[in-house]
Amino acid sequence: MGQRALFTLACTVLTAWCMVTTPGAAAADPGLPPVGGDFLWGVSSSGFQSEGFAPDSNWSRYAGSGRAENYRNSVDFLHRYDEDIQHAADLGVGVYRVSVEWARVQTNPGEWDFSFYDAMIGRIRAAGMRPMITLDHWVFPGWEVDRGGWRNPGMVDDWLTEARAVVDRYSQLDPLWVTFNEPLAYTGKEQQIGDLGTLDVTPMIDRMVAAHRSIYDYIHVRQPGAMVTSNIAYSDIGAAQSDASFVDRVADKLDYIGIDYYYGGSLSNPPNLAAQLTNQPSSLVLEPDGIYYVLRRYAQKFPGRPLYIVENGMPSDNGSPTTDGMTRADDLRDTVYWVQRAIADGMNVIGYNYWSITDNYEWGSYSPRFGLYTVDVTTDPSLTRHPTDAVGAYRDITTSGGVPADYLPTRAPALCSIQDLPSSCLDPVTVAGR
Repeated sequence: MGQRALFTLACTVLTAWCMVTTPGAAAADPGLPPVGGDFLWGVSSSGFQSEGFAPDSNWSRYAGSGRAENYRNSVDFLHRYDEDIQHAADLGVGVYRVSVEWARVQTNPGEWDFSFYDAMIGRIRAAGMRPMITLDHWVFPGWEVDRGGWRNPGMVDDWLTEARAVVDRYSQLDPLWVTFNEPLAYTGKEQQIGDLGTLDVTPMIDRMVAAHRSIYDYIHVRQPGAMVTSNIAYSDIGAAQSDASFVDRVADKLDYIGIDYYYGGSLSNPPNLAAQLTNQPSSLVLEPDGIYYVLRRYAQKFPGRPLYIVENGMPSDNGSPTTDGMTRADDLRDTVYWVQRAIADGMNVIGYNYWSITDNYEWGSYSPRFGLYTVDVTTDPSLTRHPTDAVGAYRDITTSGGVPADYLPTRAPALCSIQDLPSSCLDPVTVAGR
């Protein structure tokens, strides 16, 4: 029996049991209050995916190997950052997430160049936004590849040398920090593009744990009161593994729980694992209500700890305005509704970032489009930023502190969301009037 059939059977049995044992579903709030004024609205991006003019790195080697779509110069954030940062400021957001790419600041051992990041991060601050700096968004220099990458025990010391240099340079700007972007997904990508074998995965995770714990302490020396996390790529099928292998091992050194949520799955719409792994927009399940269950899961796991949606967004297929029958604006509003519901229900959610401010190089392809501003890299030499319908929707959200109190999501909550079984069956959320 296939994975999809097993999942459907398990959910069917579980749902039948829940109908007998559950006294009643949790009631929806009659009115939805706006978020507080200290809530952090933001946008996310990453260096290699958007900067262009990529220096030698693990990813530039893969992109040039013929196994992926031609990288070109992505959306040329390297030269057009001022435009994109202004677009973000015009949205009314207060946080702009970027990564400082090791391959760009240290093209060779002992050679440093921070000029681009000095200008770009300074521009974020000048625009009235707080930078969220990711220290490692899956990219490291070519000379480190030649040393063995994460298979090399010396990688930790090399990584910490660069990370400390970044912290020394930008801690005075009071950024939010992300150490490793989606650690388990990182190991999967290294298996895909490099020489990382199955037996190398556990040592790589061990080394990331050690590096996170060390740089966390260093950040707090340089920036007392800093907020540091490593964001979780929330996967309905891998949450327990992610927690046990990384999150639980650094739990005492996470000032906030960073969460990335994109795709759903439920008895109503069983997930398509192959589509998730390959970012096939037309086959992905969009269930914005799933973000509520993810937040509830981590609110219960880490009582009182701040929760922050570091990434959330919707892919469209090569410029198509909709995916899974939903517009980008509707997906954004529905998702924000569920974030507000989580806050109203007592969860300590402090921020939300949209991924991403523009379309970008989605780790081997330009076909999945996530941008608030769409950019056709493959056919438009001018790389013009075109606003999607979500731009106006997000501006309204940041201005009003969320969706209106009487907003109803475009879709009713799914039946038995896979995001947090069996809780989503035993204690499902409901929406009055749906």
